[in-house]
Amino acid sequence: MEGDEFMASVAISTLGCKVNAYESESTAQALRQRGYQTVDFKEKADVYIIFTCAVTNTAASKSRQKIHQARRQNPDALVCAVGCYVQIQADQMAEQEKIDILVGSSGKDKLPQLIDEALRQRREPIVELHDVRTSAEFEMLPLDEFEHQTRAYLKVQDGCNQFCAYCIIPYARGRERSLPLDEALKEARRLAQKHKEIVLAGIHTGRYGKDRDTSLCDLIRGMCEIEPLERIRISSIEITEITDELLTLMETQPKIARHLHIPLQAGCDATLKRMGRPYTTAQFMARVEEIRTRIDGISISTDLIVGFPQESEAEFAATMAFLKQIQFSFIHVFPFSPKTGTPAQRMSGQISSEVKKQRARQVGEFSRNSYYAVKSSWIGKDVDVIIETCVNGVAFGHSSEYLPVQIDGEFASGQRIVARCTHMLGDQLAAQAQGGQEK
Repeated sequence: MEGDEFMASVAISTLGCKVNAYESESTAQALRQRGYQTVDFKEKADVYIIFTCAVTNTAASKSRQKIHQARRQNPDALVCAVGCYVQIQADQMAEQEKIDILVGSSGKDKLPQLIDEALRQRREPIVELHDVRTSAEFEMLPLDEFEHQTRAYLKVQDGCNQFCAYCIIPYARGRERSLPLDEALKEARRLAQKHKEIVLAGIHTGRYGKDRDTSLCDLIRGMCEIEPLERIRISSIEITEITDELLTLMETQPKIARHLHIPLQAGCDATLKRMGRPYTTAQFMARVEEIRTRIDGISISTDLIVGFPQESEAEFAATMAFLKQIQFSFIHVFPFSPKTGTPAQRMSGQISSEVKKQRARQVGEFSRNSYYAVKSSWIGKDVDVIIETCVNGVAFGHSSEYLPVQIDGEFASGQRIVARCTHMLGDQLAAQAQGGQEK
């Protein structure tokens, strides 16, 4: 479209993980640089792009719904589907969904050019699909800023070699590969010019650098030296990858957020073994206790799957008992979703949807109560908050521990405030700025 007078509008919908969020924002930036106008996905647009997700059947269904929504809003629009769901279902999608451009888990850097070409001359659907199982190169998708956000994601890792029994992602994303350390730091410096907080994102973030003779700690250590940057957050990390070196960094570097999201998936050893998870509940608990001993006040959240094949009432009861013992800050719970091609999909003893939903509700209620108690425990204490929005004299942001905090007063987006928590206001902590100065 470069050089054309016509300014086409493009609407993007992003499902799934923080890696998808990064890739969609990078694509939006590239399209704006080529002269496209980005609009809300609910609006009529010339081009619709759906960054799909395949981690659960629900996510796949939402991906299809977004495609149908785009077609309803503008039957003449160019519709593009991108990402994990395309990677594993491209043939079916091309036949059933009437999509103009399909791009799998690699080749996203070519999407703006493909859109240019398709708008100039509509023809048969364009399919950009590669065998990610053999891809060893990290796809560079540069990004200068996340529009209208105080927090930026930085994709530093892609792919997974773990092959848990339930997970489709190694098949959809391919093998582990990392952004070179110098490139990661260069991008972090760019993002830090407009964002006080950067979230390190990856499919298997803790494995960053294993293919490049470097490490996540090397990256974080380098980012701590970036002057404008005030907070570094790790999006998700496996318990087996939380090294003593990382804990030492967290103890000594105030820029690193006091929050870790550590996927558990099950609180019963028999279930964990069937899942192919590389730890026992005792090992998980011991490491969490070590983390809490070394990092005072740290918030630890988790992911949990309920209704995994053969999960008996006794196994689920063991999981609930473990959750009560370990006391996560909050829990993201998912009913098991059988994905074609995974070992878990072929296992005997599949659990009914009704039972899975009931167990998910039980864990969800427990998590909500636990999270409220955790937030309430901060009343009377100070939190370090980066302001995200401010409306009518009320500011909202998240603390280092990823607690949602509301502060009365006029503050700028991106401003860093020390505030004392006074009471709960709905699901948020209400707090008063200590002097109102920027920290």
